[in-house]
Amino acid sequence: MTTLLFSLGVLTFFMSALFIISIARRNNDTADIGYGVAFMVVIATTFILKGAQGWTLLIALLPFIWGTRLAYRIYKKNRGKPEDFRYKTWRETWGKTFVIRSFFQIYMLQGAIVFLVALPVLLAIVFPREPLTGLVLLGFFVWCVGFFFEARGDYELDRFLANPENKGKIMTEGLWHYTRHPNYFGESAMWWGLAIMCFGLSSLATWGLISPLLITYLLLYVSGVPMLEKRWEGNPEWEAYKARTSVFLPLLPKKS
Repeated sequence: MTTLLFSLGVLTFFMSALFIISIARRNNDTADIGYGVAFMVVIATTFILKGAQGWTLLIALLPFIWGTRLAYRIYKKNRGKPEDFRYKTWRETWGKTFVIRSFFQIYMLQGAIVFLVALPVLLAIVFPREPLTGLVLLGFFVWCVGFFFEARGDYELDRFLANPENKGKIMTEGLWHYTRHPNYFGESAMWWGLAIMCFGLSSLATWGLISPLLITYLLLYVSGVPMLEKRWEGNPEWEAYKARTSVFLPLLPKKS
């Protein structure tokens, strides 16, 4: 438990550093770029303190692959652009309390979420058990499916948005033909995969279920789907796409 508390302290320090950088840049997109890196920080700290071997090395490595891709993608996407519309709105709404509310409601809250979502990996490192290979392999397969959906979905969307002819249009092809949010489905699936792996690696794996339950809830009902879909409300093309396409799970589209 001491290891987890120390790792949480390091994570808190990292999130505070991100906050200071965001103040200097006057841009809270720093939180988005640092999101994937934050997972690497807390997992690396735990790994250094406790060490790992065998299958535990794999479950520790997977978030590094995901976090590196995500951080680079967001950095590349945001480079040279103004602050994201969410943060810009909060900056205007919060007024004089923006700085203090940013610290707690963006950076400290995000740090807490990162710690809870990373639990399957942290528990596998700190409280290992004799591996159940079947569960580990099943979880790894689910993670790979999730990583494919997130990475491929992001690639398809970025390529679509890079084409000036698609300005104002709705992305409906590729994986987006089967789900309105393949990248969000992919992120959720990855953490479900890591939670399954945790059941094969840790004696306290039940606590790891906090991770996929939390991230799936946030994506579906808080900071993911609702915020993005609200921007397209009333758009005829969007409403038609919404009526025939699954919001989250990849499914065949409904027939018109």
